[in-house]
Amino acid sequence: MFDIADELSRWVEEGREFAVATVVAVGGSAPRGPGAALAVDGEGTVIGSVSGGCVEGAVYDLCVQALQDGESVLERFGYSDEDAFAVGLTCGGVLDIMITPVAAEAPVRELFRSALSAVTSGEPRALARVVRGPAELLGRALLVHPDGSYEGSYGNGSAELDRTAAAEARAMLDGGRTGTLDLSEDGSNCPGGLTLLVESNVPPPRMIVFGAIDFAAALVRAGKFLGYHVTVCDARPVFATRARFPEADDLVVDWPHRYLRGTATDGRTVLCVLTHDAKFDIPLLEQALRMPVAFVGAMGSRRTHADRDRRLREVGLTEAELARLRSPIGLDLGARTPEETALSIAAEIVAARRGGTGAPLTGTRTPIHRDGVQREAAEAA
Repeated sequence: MFDIADELSRWVEEGREFAVATVVAVGGSAPRGPGAALAVDGEGTVIGSVSGGCVEGAVYDLCVQALQDGESVLERFGYSDEDAFAVGLTCGGVLDIMITPVAAEAPVRELFRSALSAVTSGEPRALARVVRGPAELLGRALLVHPDGSYEGSYGNGSAELDRTAAAEARAMLDGGRTGTLDLSEDGSNCPGGLTLLVESNVPPPRMIVFGAIDFAAALVRAGKFLGYHVTVCDARPVFATRARFPEADDLVVDWPHRYLRGTATDGRTVLCVLTHDAKFDIPLLEQALRMPVAFVGAMGSRRTHADRDRRLREVGLTEAELARLRSPIGLDLGARTPEETALSIAAEIVAARRGGTGAPLTGTRTPIHRDGVQREAAEAA
């Protein structure tokens, strides 16, 4: 739902009634992941998407019906070989979608208002909604803050359920994860009884580009396109200028290793080292490869990489630490220009994040869409 927060927030402030359809779970080659949303207001205006077009018409009708009935519903959409004209996903995947009406007097309306306001203001929040369980609880929600406090209640008489759900949702918020979790109705962590969809809103992940060169300018644009907060760092003030990097979120003039030591990073942070100069690279990579970041890549020829590898071994990096380094950075696209090179680097970052192979899809039998939520949850566990 947070992907359409700006427009939904406006609808709430205008007093519109609407229904929100949210992807709860996916299977197979589904086009969009958990949290993707479509909304329909009382006048029939629609925003967002849950499937890229495959089932939008049917979901629209369900939203209209939910506004009339005032009841949340959970629907599954798949593909049937026996009935090729049935509503479903032609890609062969499965989508579970929950439709929640948000009428003027709906219990979730004020909670949604708070959630959407936080998202549009860039404040971290997690919205934990019941998507499977007793009919009277379907669609009920908690809004969880980073400190573990929360707004709302599931209203089933179990304060323990609210506390446990808030604690679990906070853990997912800390990791920036959106997905489902199973609890029992009494609030124990034993699966069964209830499934919650937890949608996390966190600041965008960071991409830090070291080396203010022409390739960096193209990579900044690619990073912004992928949704990163992009910082360019270089020790040379003549190169790290706003005129050369107008699209960067931050420009830093400092020695790369010193800046990295003092700046905030997390498990989603991407580090791209484009300096290919040993006096910058080695102290920077010595530190970067020992940090719990998502991606560390370095530009350079194969000869540069061999020399870099030797120097990093000399300063004491282990085989496991060296194995984290993606060098030369980027996928083999035959890239020549800065823009093509940036595309190859961006492609490797996406492949690393989603578990892709980087191989052409033609002629392969690997899944097109991977369950990134489960993979990321497993990595964080």
